[in-house]
Amino acid sequence: MKVEALFKMTYGMYIISTEYEGKKNGQVANVGGQITDKPARVSICLNKNNLTCELVQKRKAFTLAILNEDAPLKYIGNFGFKSGRDVEKFENSKYIESKNFKLPIPTEYTVSYLEAEVEEVQDMGNYCVFIGKVVDADIIGEGNPMTYAYYHKVKGGLTQKNAPTYVDPKTAKA
Repeated sequence: MKVEALFKMTYGMYIISTEYEGKKNGQVANVGGQITDKPARVSICLNKNNLTCELVQKRKAFTLAILNEDAPLKYIGNFGFKSGRDVEKFENSKYIESKNFKLPIPTEYTVSYLEAEVEEVQDMGNYCVFIGKVVDADIIGEGNPMTYAYYHKVKGGLTQKNAPTYVDPKTAKA
C-alpha cells in the first residue's frame, strides 16, 4: 500500500477546544469536517492520549476554530506540540467564550468557528471520533483558511505523533 496516497486528501487546520471544571484546553487537529446539513453536524478525531479528548468526553461539547494561512508555526505549536497537562494553552492566547457552553474559542489567526454538542462518540482504537451537532457558528476573522497541505509545504510544519495522519517515516513504504 502506498500511504502517500492518503496525503493527497484535503484537510484544514483547526484548533479544537473545550473546558471542563475550569480546565481550558485546546489542540491543533486536521481531521474535522461537516457531515450533515439538517441539522448541521461535524466530526472530529482526537487521540485518546490527548487531554483535549478526555475533556471533550467529559464535557460533551467542543469548539472548532478554523485557522487562517497567517497563523505562525509558534502559535500552531502552542496548541499542537505541547500538552495541556504541562502548560495552560490559553494563558497567553486571546480567546472568547462560546455562547452555549462557555468554551474557549481562540481568536488570533481564526477565520471562523463552530460550537458543537457531542451526540455520539465512536471508539476507533487509539482515537475517538466525536459527532457533534453545531449549536453556533460565526465568522470572526479574515484570510484564507489554512489547509494541511499549506501547513506542510509553505509553513514547513510537521505532523505530531498523536495525529491520525501521522506516518512513521521508518515504516512508510515507497
